[in-house]
Amino acid sequence: MKSPDVFATRSWTTRRERKKRRLLRLAGYRDGRVIQKANMIAAMEELLEPGDRVCLEGNNQKQADFLSRMLAEVNPARIHSLHLLISVLSRPEHLDLFERKVANRVDFSFSGPQAVRLAEMVSDGRIQIGAIHTYLELFGRYFVDLTPDVSFIAADSADSAGNLYTGANTEETPVIAEATAFRDGLVVAQVNEISKSIPRVDIPGSWVDLIVVADRPYAIEPLFTRDPALITDVQILMAMLVIRGIYEKHSVRTLNHGIGFDTAAIELLLPTYGESLGLRGKICTHWVLNPHPTLIPAIESGWIESVHCFGSEVGMERYVAERPDIFFTGSDDSLRSNRAFSQVAGLYAADLFIGSTLQMDGQANSSTAIAGRIAGFGGAPNMGSDPHGRRHPTPAWLEMTSETGDQTRGRKLVVQLVQTFRDGMQPTFVETLDAVAVGRRPS
Repeated sequence: MKSPDVFATRSWTTRRERKKRRLLRLAGYRDGRVIQKANMIAAMEELLEPGDRVCLEGNNQKQADFLSRMLAEVNPARIHSLHLLISVLSRPEHLDLFERKVANRVDFSFSGPQAVRLAEMVSDGRIQIGAIHTYLELFGRYFVDLTPDVSFIAADSADSAGNLYTGANTEETPVIAEATAFRDGLVVAQVNEISKSIPRVDIPGSWVDLIVVADRPYAIEPLFTRDPALITDVQILMAMLVIRGIYEKHSVRTLNHGIGFDTAAIELLLPTYGESLGLRGKICTHWVLNPHPTLIPAIESGWIESVHCFGSEVGMERYVAERPDIFFTGSDDSLRSNRAFSQVAGLYAADLFIGSTLQMDGQANSSTAIAGRIAGFGGAPNMGSDPHGRRHPTPAWLEMTSETGDQTRGRKLVVQLVQTFRDGMQPTFVETLDAVAVGRRPS
């Protein structure tokens, strides 16, 4: 056992002291909190240290893309072996970091359009994957064993005190900023502008160390916008089966829909086919979902009472602002999205999750990680799991119980919409999921 003298001489502020040293190295690059965009690469080379855990805000919608582009340009002789923490590997430069050996390890949730390239790089040994997480799992680890040393985030605007306004696209910014700031990490924010005042304070200035006005507004993907003309007859039939055979049968009122034409068809059929069944007010009243344009007919016809959103949707800002009875909005009328809170709501407060997948085995296990394509999970395992910590009962939840006795508990409805064959006649139903082999590869 160590003597009391050892503990008496130990410093308990090493993280705080390291942060001060980093900021001192930046003295020639900043004016208060502000760094000019032309100096950003050089500033990053002073700010970062080899082996740092770096959280880069990049999800399947809002992207800190100026900062990710600058990070991909740093000198790998100075900055290397970074451990990247990111919810979604969605942009080419996210993987360029590994090609250039700026980073060598990643913990993430979803890879979207980079799924094929990621699989190739993992196979070639160019990327080490710590783990593929659900969103909540990854966010939780930011506060436990994956706390960032430096985080790069995005916001609409900042004021002179460093307060940030994230507008409709708050998403995961608060989680990243809080985990970093309160463990003496550095929070760097790209903003579209610095102004005298901002509409509301989404991130307090005391959490933000450095601000840069980006060369263009941050990138955002219109992920949920769907052209109804592309919905097929088969998807319409599947949607009708869901409404009649699941939603009506189990009185599903609280729910989350996955992304895609399968669920978009359900949303569009509520005020027509659902109305013909007399189901308005009986199903689909409270949603955990982004502001899909395909929700508009159901909202306008009185089907929907509330929607809490993971993120916003390009082109829906004005509509959301004019429907504060339905959406969670601030005094400035813009949406207050929050990915972490929506994940919690989908996990514990929803009776049903419905989505699509790429593979399913004979035990109904499903996965979006297939040979040659590592897409990850995103939030589906949270939305689609049955949390044993849930205590509040609803008819839909109780009806799914298989237990008897005084301590009976209900069960969440989890539905996967799939067709027998995917594009290219690839089978959806398999004996063993490709994800099993992917998971066995050494990291």
